[in-house]
Amino acid sequence: MIDLRSDTVTQPTSAMRQAMAEACVGDDVYGEDPTVNRLQEIAAEFIGKEAALFVPSGTMGNQIAIAVHTRPGTEVVCEARAHVIEYEMASMAVISGCMPRPVATPDGILTADLIEQAMRPGLPGLTRAGVIVIENTHNLASGAVTPEKELGAIAALARRRGLPLHMDGARIFHAALATGTTAAVLAAGFDSVMFCLSKGLCAPVGSMLAGTRLFVDEARRWRKRLGGGMRQAGVLAAAGIVGLTTMRDRLAEDHENARRLADGLSRVPGLTLDIPDPLTNIVYVRTTGPRFHNRGIAADLKTRGVLCNAVGDDRLRFVTHHGITDADIDSALAQVMHACGSV
Repeated sequence: MIDLRSDTVTQPTSAMRQAMAEACVGDDVYGEDPTVNRLQEIAAEFIGKEAALFVPSGTMGNQIAIAVHTRPGTEVVCEARAHVIEYEMASMAVISGCMPRPVATPDGILTADLIEQAMRPGLPGLTRAGVIVIENTHNLASGAVTPEKELGAIAALARRRGLPLHMDGARIFHAALATGTTAAVLAAGFDSVMFCLSKGLCAPVGSMLAGTRLFVDEARRWRKRLGGGMRQAGVLAAAGIVGLTTMRDRLAEDHENARRLADGLSRVPGLTLDIPDPLTNIVYVRTTGPRFHNRGIAADLKTRGVLCNAVGDDRLRFVTHHGITDADIDSALAQVMHACGSV
């Protein structure tokens, strides 16, 4: 199978498997796992924060951040198609007692002006904002990247308003590569940032949540509260160290493969790209007409050895990642042509 559903399907590399087998471990709930501690130090350095915490998933990392930054009855200001709304099971309401304040954008890029327009006046009877969340890259917006300049403007707005600012940076290293900067620069104005080890970086499990030492101390308490204490987690953290230190630069291959895939998909009658020239590793196409029902195409492709995700009623998502080659892209495109009746 050529699996283009997500970069979560990546397999740990040989170096990761060896590091996992040889990992020195301890009880991380007691703070005694040396490999987890080393991963947290490396992650904090790469992201430019005082401290970091190893968590089982990106969703847990985001929800811990929201819990730490807010009080029940406040709002989470975020883009209308943000992961924290679409794919986190209403956790901000269940866990933190918060509700979303979704801000619609044409391209998935939140701006300081749009956020300010969405903010409600501080009047009795109106819900107050509790935290601003920026998703970078933005999954449902074809991996869109928020420019560094705009991130700075949003950070300045958050400071003026006295609001904490969190980045859902699940693919922040993709964003950094696409903009020619570093993850630390993109995260500089943020009070907290989450990024995934188990997507483009190929580790089997885990994400990192970073911020000040005071923030991470409280986040550790929330991790325990949510059942995220993993004891001898150094076996997993060892793979994360390899991912962080060796797999970031190779993300350029995924970006190039995504552009190659997008170019081919643009030539298939009945398919329309959301973004003609994707910046990162996510490609969305829209299907038009009853003959091109997205779930039917996805099911047909599966029989032809290609996996993708049907999203909503009229979109297909393809994600490039480690293990996908030029030949895989060419083969996948040929099968899409067949599935859409173009050959």
